[in-house]
Amino acid sequence: MDMDILLEQFCKHSQYMRGFTPATIRRYRTTLKVFRRFTGVTQIEQCTPEKVQEFFYRGRSERAWSPSTFVTYLNSLLAFFRWCVKEEHLPGNPAESIEPPRQEKGLPRNLTEQAALRLLQTVENYPYWDAFTTRRNHAILATVIFAGLRRQELLRLQLIHADLAALSVTVRRGKGNKDRVIPMNPALVRSLGRYLQERRKAHKTCPELFTSSVRNAGLTSDGMKGIVATLRKVTGMRFGLHQLRHTFATLMLEGGGDLFALSKMMGHSDIKITAIYLSATIGHLRGQIAKHPLSYV
Repeated sequence: MDMDILLEQFCKHSQYMRGFTPATIRRYRTTLKVFRRFTGVTQIEQCTPEKVQEFFYRGRSERAWSPSTFVTYLNSLLAFFRWCVKEEHLPGNPAESIEPPRQEKGLPRNLTEQAALRLLQTVENYPYWDAFTTRRNHAILATVIFAGLRRQELLRLQLIHADLAALSVTVRRGKGNKDRVIPMNPALVRSLGRYLQERRKAHKTCPELFTSSVRNAGLTSDGMKGIVATLRKVTGMRFGLHQLRHTFATLMLEGGGDLFALSKMMGHSDIKITAIYLSATIGHLRGQIAKHPLSYV
């Protein structure tokens, strides 16, 4: 059977029956497109363990895939072939014998407290064309630095989910389709409050919290990338939104935050994921090493 037809059926099943996000669906499409280009297969019957092994061998040897890229492609193919087996298009999963490479266990990259403050001050003083854009961009960065939201969570965040009265941000269907509530600190309340005032003045009525400057519609992924690109150029700082999310986690722990509470706020499925940030917080480690009973002998 034709791979393109099966891919469309699989993506519709994943979206409407499994509730996967558009980002996950795009990842599936990209993986199968690359797989077809590397192996030349067009029919599902041609997908053998040898073809799958050839795909990953070429990716590592010719394209120098990182371990994380390898794992991303592998997980997508496993999901697709698993569905094909269930629908009786394949007798077995041709990717199940592939062993993923050992992944690098580097520390999360984050900004220092001073760098994060500098970034917020820069966006507040940058000569944008109107007050709305200034307040919106500041609120976007503040929401990541003070609440740790992911890029897609920012883009999907609804106006009704930023409750200044209750001092909380509600993330609906975050990663893994999980909801979570994150308390707002005073700095985030001030930033969002100023933005919401300008939002009303600009007559933005769309449901998305962060909107386009020129349209009454939610900010797009490209628009978000443009905001980050401008600030990287102006500040000379190499950062991304995910790095600001790491910064939130690191600063929370350095300030004495509880690991379990942070795990809930980050939306992690396992507290072991959150525990990685303990290794990146030298201030927290210094505080712990000072508890050695012979420290002051």
